[in-house]
Amino acid sequence: MAKTSYKYVIVGGGTAGASAVTAIRERDRNGPILLVGDEKHLPYDRPPLTKKLWFGKKKVEDIFFHDRDFYDSNGVTLSLGAKAVSVDAGKKAVRDAGGNVYAYEKLLLATGGIPRRLAIPGGDLEGVCYYRYLDDYVRTREKAAPGASAVVIGGSFIGSEIAAALNTNNVNTTMIFRPRYLCARVFPEGLGKAIQSHYVKRGVRILSEDSPVSISTRGDRFVTATGKGQVAESDIVIAGVGINPDADLAKNAGLAAGDGIVVNEYLQTSNADVYAAGDNALFPYATLGRRMRVEHWDNAVNQGRFAGLNMAGAREAYTYEPYFFSDLYEFGYEAVGDVDSRLETVNDWQKENDTGVIYYLEGGKVRGAMMCNVWEKVEAARQLIRSGARVTARDLAGAIR
Repeated sequence: MAKTSYKYVIVGGGTAGASAVTAIRERDRNGPILLVGDEKHLPYDRPPLTKKLWFGKKKVEDIFFHDRDFYDSNGVTLSLGAKAVSVDAGKKAVRDAGGNVYAYEKLLLATGGIPRRLAIPGGDLEGVCYYRYLDDYVRTREKAAPGASAVVIGGSFIGSEIAAALNTNNVNTTMIFRPRYLCARVFPEGLGKAIQSHYVKRGVRILSEDSPVSISTRGDRFVTATGKGQVAESDIVIAGVGINPDADLAKNAGLAAGDGIVVNEYLQTSNADVYAAGDNALFPYATLGRRMRVEHWDNAVNQGRFAGLNMAGAREAYTYEPYFFSDLYEFGYEAVGDVDSRLETVNDWQKENDTGVIYYLEGGKVRGAMMCNVWEKVEAARQLIRSGARVTARDLAGAIR
């Protein structure tokens, strides 16, 4: 097929891609833009898929970043439901699964992440949902009538949020996960166990320190068996066991990549005309002094923005410190920095395991903070992390209120 040329090509129709479109147009009103996305939908906001859509706070039509008129009026060509299959960084061209070839001057890889699959018998059964996309929400919502039953595999962000959403909608919910308590990668043990106890009081069946070994069907229902001999029968099976960065396009194009696509502070890959942003980008986190990926909405929004600006001629380093958030029933939090439960933690509770701040320390310095039912304090936490000061538990008492 003939090659079509664009000044900017964006591969990925998610948060980072949509944010990049807006940023490009701030600096370049006319340069032709092509956005290629695997999904058939216009770019949409992902957090409501496990939050506001389930609680009646948003409708599906509310979650799209822009309507089609926005893209048409801004000279953006959309190729949705189309998968990019290769990048030729030397010839500056992208090919999609239909054989279409698109030449670019600047390319953004905003391909996000791919849900990890369960490597067990039945892990690929039709109807087992690896929850990440709008279509997953639509299909699950149709099945989630009051009195239905669900098994949620995984106890981290996606698993804990979707389990709470299903339970609140009167779906009989069972959770299966390997750690001893919910969100063990980020919650200190006391908080994690307190949150888990709240799930149990709400009627969620918790099978912790366990994992599924098979999924089978019995009629139109699923039967999930665990390593400890437990069995859960359900109408719905959702697996939320993490994602892997979608970096194959970059790797196959010879770009530097490992656990993500390696970028510099300007979000350029090892090829200066190719950028990466979002869940797939392995970037230098300036404040923490190391490379990392951040799989959260705020990072995708802001990296997409900086990538778009830089593609259009800016030279702005991405030194932003992204935050993330979650809501688990009445418990909500905002967090910034490195919130790894393996670090030393200092709890400054105003109300035990409910309201207060958890600090994450390494070498006596604050590396991250989680504000639990404490709001509008993210910037204060950023300043504390940036200071690099050595602190004690006494210093942190009331430091953020």
